[in-house]
Amino acid sequence: MKLNPKEYDKMVRRASPPSPVVQDCLWAFFVGGAICLLGEALRQLFLLWYDKTMAGTLTSIALIFLSALATLPGWYQKLAAKAGAGTLVPITGFANSVVSPAIEFKAEGWVTGVGAKIFTIAGPVIAFGTLASFVWGVVYWLVGKVG
Repeated sequence: MKLNPKEYDKMVRRASPPSPVVQDCLWAFFVGGAICLLGEALRQLFLLWYDKTMAGTLTSIALIFLSALATLPGWYQKLAAKAGAGTLVPITGFANSVVSPAIEFKAEGWVTGVGAKIFTIAGPVIAFGTLASFVWGVVYWLVGKVG
């Protein structure tokens, strides 16, 4: 049976459950906001004892630690299943993307499992982020030379 694209789209729409877009967006907004609120609360707490730079650094470390800790028992994945993009707040989502493969491939050993697979998700982000920053740095430098 050969289907044209329009018939296929109709079949997919009939078989797919309706997506609660507004509800999903609200979940993402509030969960992402809650993660950011937690970060700001931690920063304000650290500012009681440290200067601005150190408080920011400690906030990042605490968010990474809490994200990794929540990934171990699978809580972060359950939250991500409900909140979607709201859990992709850069620092916590990145920590989750590093810890998840490490946990999954731990049974294969430290070198061939954890060591080889730990950056399977985060690796492209690092590589393309580095490349993009280099390209934009060159553009910025050239604009400074010309302008």
